[in-house]
Amino acid sequence: MPGTNGNQLGTYLKDRRAKLDPAALGFSMTRRRTPGLRREEVAQRANVSATWYTWLEQGRGGLPSADVLDRIARALMLTDVEREHLFFIALGHPPEVRYQAKEGISPRIQRVLDALEFSPAFVKTVTWDLVAWNRAAAAVFGYDALAPEHRNILRRLFFDPQARAVQFDWASVARFAVAAFRADTARAGASADVQELVDELRGLSPEFEMLWRENDVRTHGESTKQFRHPVAGVLEVEYSAFWIDGRPDLNLVIYNPVTPKDVSKIRKLLG
Repeated sequence: MPGTNGNQLGTYLKDRRAKLDPAALGFSMTRRRTPGLRREEVAQRANVSATWYTWLEQGRGGLPSADVLDRIARALMLTDVEREHLFFIALGHPPEVRYQAKEGISPRIQRVLDALEFSPAFVKTVTWDLVAWNRAAAAVFGYDALAPEHRNILRRLFFDPQARAVQFDWASVARFAVAAFRADTARAGASADVQELVDELRGLSPEFEMLWRENDVRTHGESTKQFRHPVAGVLEVEYSAFWIDGRPDLNLVIYNPVTPKDVSKIRKLLG
C-alpha cells in the first residue's frame, strides 16, 4: 500500500520540514530544540489540522487527497521532482501534470543538437513552435530562413505549399501530426494553453478542422519516412522523438539518414 512501507511518507515529510528555515518563513526562533519547522507550522502553512498532519507523519493519518498533498508540497516548498516523489510514495502515482511554459532551451541541449552532424534535429514546444535546431536541420528543412512567426510546424504543414510538396503522402502526414499534437498537449497538461492555436487552425483550415474532429491520438514513436528535398532529391530518414527531462513543454526530434547515400546528400547540403 502506498506510503506504508516503513512509513516512508512520514520519514520524507519530516526530512523536508527539517530543511526549512523558520525565520525565513516568518516563524519565531525561540525555544527550538530541532532544526526546521514544527509540525504545527507545516500544518498552518498547508491549511490542514495540526493533529491530522501529525498523524500523517506518524503513519496513521490515512491516505491524503491530491489536493492536500499539493498544499503540503507548497508548504514544504518542494521542487517539481520532490513534489512528484511525494505523490509516488503517498499515493503510488505521479501528480496531475501542471504545464508551465518556459522560454528557450539550455546551452546543454543546443550542444546535443550540434553534436548530431548529419542528423537533422530540432526542439519544439508543446504548441509545436520550433525553438532550436542544428545545422543539418537548417540545411534540410530551411529553418534558418524562417521568420519567427513562421516557425510553427502545424501552420507550415497546413498553410505552406512548399511544406506540402516535400511530402510523399501529405494527408497521412497531416493526420499523424494532428493526432500526435493532441497527445502531446494532453500529456503536458497544456490543452487549455494551446486552445488559441487550435481555434485559429480550425477556423482557417477545413482539413485541420476535419482531422481535429476525429479525436485521434498517437505517439511519435519510431519509424522511417521519405520526403522530397528541392536540391538533394529524395531523402529517407529514421525519426525518433524524446521528451526533455524536467521540461514537459519541450520535445526533441531526431532524423537519422537511413543509408550512406542519404548521409552523402546531407553532407553536400551542409558543404
